[in-house]
Amino acid sequence: MNVKIDIKSLTLEELTAVLKEKGEKAFRAKQMYEWMHVKLARNLDEMTNLSKDFRSECKEWCEYTALTPVRVQESKIDSTKKFLFGLADGNVVESVWMKYQHGNSVCISSQVGCRMGCSFCASTLDGLERNLTPAEMLDQIYAITRLTGERVSNVVVMGTGEPLDNYENVLRFLKLLTDENGLHISQRNITVSTCGLVPKMKELAGEKLQITLALSLHATTDEKRRRLMPIAKRYSIEELMEACAYYFEQTGRRITFEYSLVGGVNDRDEDARELIELARPLCCHVNLIPVNPIKERDYVQSDKESIQRFKNKLEKNKINVTIRREMGRDIDGACGQLRRRHMTASEGYAE
Repeated sequence: MNVKIDIKSLTLEELTAVLKEKGEKAFRAKQMYEWMHVKLARNLDEMTNLSKDFRSECKEWCEYTALTPVRVQESKIDSTKKFLFGLADGNVVESVWMKYQHGNSVCISSQVGCRMGCSFCASTLDGLERNLTPAEMLDQIYAITRLTGERVSNVVVMGTGEPLDNYENVLRFLKLLTDENGLHISQRNITVSTCGLVPKMKELAGEKLQITLALSLHATTDEKRRRLMPIAKRYSIEELMEACAYYFEQTGRRITFEYSLVGGVNDRDEDARELIELARPLCCHVNLIPVNPIKERDYVQSDKESIQRFKNKLEKNKINVTIRREMGRDIDGACGQLRRRHMTASEGYAE
């Protein structure tokens, strides 16, 4: 059986080469590429300036990725929308659309499930199913753009999955997303998160991209971080800080520390002091995240006074810090919550 070519994951040069092999002119590839990545066509039949015969031929050899909206939830608190998309193999992934004064942001997933095992995250509860293709990552943005009728200006790869565990596909996705022939989103408007895969952080630094790398830190000592994040058993905080310094040295882009505040676990004064010591030598920004409680875990969100006190302590020590605005709290806003609820319901289990 012939394996079909995933054309939405191809660069313009690659698509041109494929069509040339099939006897087509270069301009045909340009037309198709524009339909996929600028006009955001959902299928080949929408490509109306291509002949019916040509489109029929393409269906024989190409795979055309287009995610299907399974569920859309809109927050009554803010304008956040959470999307559950169906993939061609029956799996589902989730994405979040957030409206800010500076533009619209979309948070996408990079894997179906996750194998990192972070103890406060719903994404990892059922393990890793598979990696997403570049086209499946792109189409989360394309589908949301079509469904909302609004342009996306910022992209965050911080949904379900560990992006650097799907390194090659994420790299290709970034190339396509920032391509001047496509949506042409600025690299500086893209954030990629990691729980701390040190070798891949260094490899990414070598790409010299201008994206923001966000490290899910969440604890200030190896002992505490190991309890929250199994990856900490492989890479120490010292190794992480070295990788962060190397990333800044190679790219000139400051690192963001993502720090989820869990009541009574990592929100005390000593935690703030230790975080200051880690952050001070680096060019970094600290993003404090009031943790989203999930019913499968017993972690609770820090109270507002503790969060503000923690922030003030960092600011007094000249650490750049913000408290992440909570978005979509009433619509399963945390990573993996909506997908897990959908899977549980479809398998006939009680909530």
